[in-house]
Amino acid sequence: YVPLIYQGVLGLAATNSGLLLTPMMAGIATGSIASGQLMLRLPRYRYIGTVGMALVALGLGLLSRVRPGAAELQVITALVIVGFGTGLTFPLYLNSVQSAVERRYLGVVTSQVQFWRNVGGTIGTAVLGSVLSQRLPERAQIEVAALRLPPQLAGAFPQGGSAQALFDPAAIAAARAALPPTALPAFEGILTAVRTALALTLEEIFLYAAAAVVIGLAVSVFLDDVPILREHPVPAAKAAPAFGD
Repeated sequence: YVPLIYQGVLGLAATNSGLLLTPMMAGIATGSIASGQLMLRLPRYRYIGTVGMALVALGLGLLSRVRPGAAELQVITALVIVGFGTGLTFPLYLNSVQSAVERRYLGVVTSQVQFWRNVGGTIGTAVLGSVLSQRLPERAQIEVAALRLPPQLAGAFPQGGSAQALFDPAAIAAARAALPPTALPAFEGILTAVRTALALTLEEIFLYAAAAVVIGLAVSVFLDDVPILREHPVPAAKAAPAFGD
């Protein structure tokens, strides 16, 4: 949902939205490297995951506070925090699960970790997407209605003031160019109102996601510190019988 912030709330182009996701990817890579090093040095490494989840929750909280006109740096900072926290957890739980089983079960547990991670992501995306599709039209109508503009002015906004118009910069530019100068303040007011509606809906989504992360954080405190194995022992091969035995 981060591209929705860049494009819908801040009004940036789609190309810039993709580029501005790079800080989160860099945070994930850095967090993964740091997690691997810390796991080999800390006796109670499970707290690395606790710190990582706390950082993710903090970053999601910062993303929930983004409003129209916010600085790009605010979003980038939040994404770096989310990415670094996520990176801390990725190798941690995979390695701890692998270290808790015999070598012959490595493939099974590795696939299970990936499977349930994908299941959780799918369910979370579906639930939060449902929240977005239900809440956004309602909030957009409320925010636009609060302006108390004449119907003809409200109708001049692309798609009748729908939030979908935020992702069509060409339509917004064409509608703005077709209006007389006296109607431009009202048009900009509608645009800001719809952007605010999207920001408030995303705030709800990010807070729900942060709540789920906090639950995971609480559970992580009770995990055992399974000794991390640098390599699994290989059973010794049986000696070949001597010639003539």
